[in-house]
Amino acid sequence: MLAATAEFPDLDEIIRDANPERTAKAVRRLGVLFAQGAAQFNPQHVAVFDGVLKGLLERSDAEVRAELALHLASLVNAPPSVVRELVQDDAIRICGPLLKNSPLIDEPTLIEIARAKGQQHLLAISKRDAISPNITDVIVSRGERVVVRSVARNDTAAFSEQGFTSLVQRAADDGILAVMVGQREDLPAPLLQKLLSESADLVRRKIFEAATPERRSRIAKTIVEMSGDGPTQDVRRDFSAAQGAVLVLHKAGRLNQDSLARFARDRKYEEAVAVLAAISALPLETVDQIVSGGKRDSILILSRGLGLDWATVRLLLALRLAPGRTLSAADLENARVSYERLALPTAQRVMKFWKERPPQG
Repeated sequence: MLAATAEFPDLDEIIRDANPERTAKAVRRLGVLFAQGAAQFNPQHVAVFDGVLKGLLERSDAEVRAELALHLASLVNAPPSVVRELVQDDAIRICGPLLKNSPLIDEPTLIEIARAKGQQHLLAISKRDAISPNITDVIVSRGERVVVRSVARNDTAAFSEQGFTSLVQRAADDGILAVMVGQREDLPAPLLQKLLSESADLVRRKIFEAATPERRSRIAKTIVEMSGDGPTQDVRRDFSAAQGAVLVLHKAGRLNQDSLARFARDRKYEEAVAVLAAISALPLETVDQIVSGGKRDSILILSRGLGLDWATVRLLLALRLAPGRTLSAADLENARVSYERLALPTAQRVMKFWKERPPQG
């Protein structure tokens, strides 16, 4: 005889009886019985439990239904019609464990619930293992801040391009979300750049600090690749005389920001680059790439890492332009604002990255 009928020889009478206490007791006992024996039950056993529990649920209160949902939430062979009924319940205490854990809830059902139910339902779904892009699209679209943060934190959730785009857009005014999104290994490179470019420097720093060592390299590279002017012409330069001049300055104790500013003001490119290389301890070739390359932010990062004042930084930005060309007032103001927002620890981390892996022009 099946376990359910063996445990409850008077089960037929209980099902017909409208007594709430006996019904509640039967549901509780059957829920425990099924959870304990689920691994040994065959499909026929499951079908019997399914039919019996389905009939009893119609007369069960919320507390009893919630207890049963907890017993069945993680079982791969839970009574299917019972699970389908419980997961559609409006009460999150009943459907929540199933939405979060049950392997029996298919994608169409999850999408339907995500579209129709409230934020607590979305939050439960956001914590499932292996959520598909079709589901996360709905969660990101409908979810409030707590829900969106939860799904962004879920490493097993997959996102469509549109889903990632929406996450980055929402992260623009949510620093906590920005840090979570920035840690995702599956975030496409263009969207990582967009996320970093639209984040405050404090948020950028937190993204960097929370990242794995491997991802830090990617973030640092992305930071230095962001936002720049057009690339300049490739010019071969001879730095030998400039290095001699820097050595003289060093011996005289005058290798400092004043000499750097003077060289930049006089448009002595090689001497300015040689000074920057000496005071930054970066290879000369690396500094040459930073100053002459197409990325304005690289100069800002190097300057911030060295603690240069804005007047000197302005001269360095002009040094990379062709003779007779100047930066517009708008470009200068944008650069100044970016420089002021750039934090010293962030710049120092990028400089450390440059020492290990020079920037690409």
